[in-house]
Amino acid sequence: MTDLISRKQKTVPSEDDQQVSTIRFLRPAPRHGCRSQHGTPANPFGDELLVLQQIGILPTILSRLTQQALRNGTTVEQEFLTCDYMSAKDYYARLADLLNLPFLETLPTRQIFDSEFIDSQLTQPSIIRLYDKTRPPVTVIAPEARRLPAIQARLRQSPEFAASLAIATPQAIADAAWKVGARRRAEAATAQLFHASPQQSARTVLTARQAFFAGLLIALACFAAVTATRATWIGIHTLLSLLYMGTLWFRSLLLLQKVRKPAAPTLLLPASTFLPTYTVLVAIYRESAIVPQLIAAMQRLNWPASRLDIKLVCEEDDAETLAALSAIPLPSHFEIVLTPALGPRTKPKALTYALAGARGDYLVIYDAEDRPHPDQLNEAYAHFIAAPPEVACLQAPLIIANVADNWISSLFALEYAALFRGILPSLSHYKMPLPLGGTSNHFRTDILRKIGAWDPYNVTEDADLGLRLYRAGYRCETLTRATLEDAPTSTHIWIGQRSRWFKGWLQTWLVLMRHPRAAWNTMGGKAFLVFQLLIGGMLISALLHPTILIFLGMTLYAMLDKPITDIPLRETVMFWIDMMNILGSYLVFLALGSAAMTERERKHIGWRAATIPIYWLMTSRAAWKAVIELKTKPFFWNKTPHMPTKRDVPTTQVTA
Repeated sequence: MTDLISRKQKTVPSEDDQQVSTIRFLRPAPRHGCRSQHGTPANPFGDELLVLQQIGILPTILSRLTQQALRNGTTVEQEFLTCDYMSAKDYYARLADLLNLPFLETLPTRQIFDSEFIDSQLTQPSIIRLYDKTRPPVTVIAPEARRLPAIQARLRQSPEFAASLAIATPQAIADAAWKVGARRRAEAATAQLFHASPQQSARTVLTARQAFFAGLLIALACFAAVTATRATWIGIHTLLSLLYMGTLWFRSLLLLQKVRKPAAPTLLLPASTFLPTYTVLVAIYRESAIVPQLIAAMQRLNWPASRLDIKLVCEEDDAETLAALSAIPLPSHFEIVLTPALGPRTKPKALTYALAGARGDYLVIYDAEDRPHPDQLNEAYAHFIAAPPEVACLQAPLIIANVADNWISSLFALEYAALFRGILPSLSHYKMPLPLGGTSNHFRTDILRKIGAWDPYNVTEDADLGLRLYRAGYRCETLTRATLEDAPTSTHIWIGQRSRWFKGWLQTWLVLMRHPRAAWNTMGGKAFLVFQLLIGGMLISALLHPTILIFLGMTLYAMLDKPITDIPLRETVMFWIDMMNILGSYLVFLALGSAAMTERERKHIGWRAATIPIYWLMTSRAAWKAVIELKTKPFFWNKTPHMPTKRDVPTTQVTA
């Protein structure tokens, strides 16, 4: 609060001494550990209990709230405002009656000046100033109950002081602060990473150097296609097959690691642990049908409501979703953050915009369709406590709940099992960089802000952020308590989603490869090679899969056209390399996913494993679509539609 005082003194007009004294006057009083003049422990809740009694709260309720406050390390007032005994509007209206001050339900934003001080009211909304040409300025406060006796005494001493004060709810103050500084913050969220570190931003798709080499490669490919000799095609075939083989061997090593490594234990918090405030960000866009499921999933989180800060981040022009949210009475620890229609309309831009209001020491992001394990936040906090400070992010596993719907969702579930319960835990075990998933990422909030948050121009902002954290000297690790999601079940939706992922992975690879030597130095040689095999290998295997099939067919045709004794050794060797690449890729894909799945999940794969070749060809189609989109519409966010789940498993039984 002292920092807020100094900031406010700088931003208000110098003649407003009354405003400055008001802010100083509202400085929080000491909390737990206070002692009376006789040396005995003082009641830390005495003043606020007295106020709550004055507005009509029953003693039995106050007793229960006091126990909750002692258990959670909060105040009785905080517990009262999150237990829904009374709306915040009614509560602060009663406080206004006690003080004999006007109560304002909403604040006229045209009477508020935008300043740096306004941003502090997003996280701790308590005071804001209204200016009007026809009358003196009015200071609007959301007073704490424990400060009310002191405020009453001040008003008795200085009756004219009351003319400059009014009461509003913290949410009304926060809403006004969001609106007043909306454009400035949206512009900052869009441009801050690019301005602070342009070499790490995907806003520039290709640097001049990269564009030159890309053009040269395309020209050489066209020239080779027209003039290449048989020896040239043999060389190209050999190079591509060896590149493909490198990614296969890398995945095979990860499979061995998964088989050998025992499952990580789930960390638990001691029962007496005081929990910090945890911010939950959910970017929701054109998802009106899924709103009830989302609210229910967030309410199942096993964390004190008084320590939760849940922000539903919506585009300001998404009328349908906003109408669905307004139809549900949201608990007091939920807040709707409206994102202005400026800059790229992407999820990372919306998340970075909302980060300005995050109150938590820790922060997690979820997608609208997610159903996280109720104890996932507890495990994450326990992990953060036990981990060294350089562990900045924890990735919870994502599990597909509709694995049985059709062959697409089954293989999607197989792929997710391989990635989130196989590859990422193995990379974490060896302290390698993690390309994060797009949801269920838990962060230390201060570090997230320090590195510039998400890149609004990268359409797989998660993978980019994981690598950027690693290059800044931080690490990511994994959790065991999972989040349930539903996979697409139609080819059209699957292709759209996957092409966006490939486009983002390509953006991430291009950003890091602007200066390969610098990337090598900051990451280390081993991590740099892992990045190439993981992200580069993922792109290569998808893009080259049809080519390897064509080469295999050409080699087989050439071998069948000759007597067996006349087949050159080169053709025999290349045939077996291509055969190993194709069959090995399918088998490792199946084995890595199956090894991470439960018996119930594996039963739903069954005969659908035979469709893996079709699934890989679809993957290749999505990858080539992504390459084209990177040129034509690099920042286009192909929105994946979601509907409420039809089939689910109990989230309490979901662990990796």
